[in-house]
Amino acid sequence: MKYITIILFLTLIGCKSDSKNEMEAEDGIDRTVHEMWNGYTKSNPEFKNDELPESWYFHNNEEDANRLAELTLNGKKKASSGLYFWYEEAKADLPKVGTKHIITDFNGKARAIIEIKKVDTVPFNKISKAYAEMDMGTKNEPLKKWKKAHWEFFANAMEESGKKPTEEMLIVCERFETIWTENHQ
Repeated sequence: MKYITIILFLTLIGCKSDSKNEMEAEDGIDRTVHEMWNGYTKSNPEFKNDELPESWYFHNNEEDANRLAELTLNGKKKASSGLYFWYEEAKADLPKVGTKHIITDFNGKARAIIEIKKVDTVPFNKISKAYAEMDMGTKNEPLKKWKKAHWEFFANAMEESGKKPTEEMLIVCERFETIWTENHQ
């Protein structure tokens, strides 16, 4: 369970889908993930030898995962936030510019391919309105919504490690571009 929890946090406040269904390939990944990557590499042959990127969904519940996948698909969500603490705890490298990920819905169905364009580490209380807007996918009180949603999520997640959130906790801020969608298929 601890491994799954770490993966949950290291994948941009997301986790890999554990659901099994008829669309699943032999490797446990939904076939649509392979199909999306194959479509992308056929149109972009310079990536044909690259490994299949990690696939995951945002957040930890079906409603939010599907809503955030839709915002990514339509280009409104352009950022994601994680706790620096999680990377330290897992002794993992921070995300790298140029890395691609396949975003899925809660059931593991591929929705979009994103590419990381910028990574910053920023204290929670220094998150900007512009960044919050990119992460939340809305112009309607984005910073207020970002702080409320992320404080609650981080507090719940840190509880397992006996930690409490602070205004100064470091946030790994990833900006990304949606480079391929299910509509390309």
